[in-house]
Amino acid sequence: MKTAIISDIHGNLLALQAVVADFRAQGADQVVCLGDVAAEGPQPREAVDLLRALVCPVVMGNTDEDLLQPIPDEPIPGDAGRMRDIERWNVVQLGEAGLAYLRTFKRTLSLPLGDWASLMCFHGSSRSNTEVIDATTPDSALDLVLDGHSATVMAGGHTHVQMVRRHRHSYLINPGSVGLPIEVGDRIRHPGWAEYAMVTCTSGGIAIELRRVPYDIGFLVRVALHSGIPHADWWVADWL
Repeated sequence: MKTAIISDIHGNLLALQAVVADFRAQGADQVVCLGDVAAEGPQPREAVDLLRALVCPVVMGNTDEDLLQPIPDEPIPGDAGRMRDIERWNVVQLGEAGLAYLRTFKRTLSLPLGDWASLMCFHGSSRSNTEVIDATTPDSALDLVLDGHSATVMAGGHTHVQMVRRHRHSYLINPGSVGLPIEVGDRIRHPGWAEYAMVTCTSGGIAIELRRVPYDIGFLVRVALHSGIPHADWWVADWL
């Protein structure tokens, strides 16, 4: 059985389209999404519509939850204020139907990976969608973070950084970000690919592949600039 694991779409329809085409070409049998599907991007409604069409289970990410809460009106300076303006616009774009879909998301999900293996999904960790798990988190800390849960594969997103590591008897993975992958150099920027993971379970074992799918970033920039998203020039700057 092949399972595509996607996360952190962030309203980037073009990246999601690229990933969907890729995992279909790879022969995925099932798909699961680890959350953060609409906030902060230029095509939140369109990305949600495509995700709904996949009829896949979805985890509640922290930004999904943020869009379901009242967004304060008082002004905030700097980048935080720009992001709040974008999130407020995201809510309008989603409308009640889109927000109702976000309310169906689950805190954690468990799925079979075949006849003998299991998959547990969350956004940040099994106890919080804002908790960070990365390659350097000590095993002793992971024992607390995972709160007694176990599965053959445990998958979380949130950090936008791809990862595979062992923890006790489990594989712990992060598929990276479909819509806002991160490269850190002299400044943080978003590279020209969309990220996800493919987990293949056979009678012989588990194979985990972290995939990166290129797509047209120039087209994404043009879409964003014409989308009506607030602070469009600021948003596209991290893609250039």
